[in-house]
Amino acid sequence: MKKIIAKSLALLGITSSLFSFSSLPGGEGFEVYLNNKLILQRFGKQLDNVQTIQLNEGSPNDELTIKYHHCGRVGKNRVITVKDGQDKVLKEFRFADVSAPVAGMSCRVKDIVSLKKGNNNTLKLYYASTELPGGRLIASITTGKTVTASVMP
Repeated sequence: MKKIIAKSLALLGITSSLFSFSSLPGGEGFEVYLNNKLILQRFGKQLDNVQTIQLNEGSPNDELTIKYHHCGRVGKNRVITVKDGQDKVLKEFRFADVSAPVAGMSCRVKDIVSLKKGNNNTLKLYYASTELPGGRLIASITTGKTVTASVMP
């Protein structure tokens, strides 16, 4: 009887230790690229730390690309929304569903910068999908006239 109890306890200990190491696939996060150059990346606990991106009027072909990671799943009904400082929707960019878990969503920089009204140079960039219906603030955007993009601390 003691052998059965000892073996049961040993099996329970081994099983418990194996389950304490989980290997969940993927993780939630996003990457922002300007002309295929990574300018902002956030994952896990960093998601709530919103950064400001300086976008400037560059060439007409400058492209901002967002890649959102849904823990290894494919995002459906993906939307990038640009809002003003008072959270008024200025423009929505809708993207077709794809089969790849992480597919880029691209917008021309001039289409975003042109949404600036008056002296308010701050815009907000949001992502939403079926998997994230409430949306997530990706970054604040400040605009200018020079030909560079950078992340401001």
